Amino acid sequence: MSRDPVCGMRIDESKAAAKSEYKGKTFYFCCTKCKDSFAKEPSKYAAKVDIDSLKDQLH
Repeated sequence: MSRDPVCGMRIDESKAAAKSEYKGKTFYFCCTKCKDSFAKEPSKYAAKVDIDSLKDQLH
């Protein structure tokens, strides 16, 4: 499972509505609207994913 970097929704990679590559990492999205938002500011959302991943590991 991955997390949509824009809205935070948990996404099954095989059922993702869209995906995008950024700095060698694949991001999965619940809808094309989230993918479009990510495309406008990828560094902002990629950083958010890194923080969320750390939080998940601590719990």
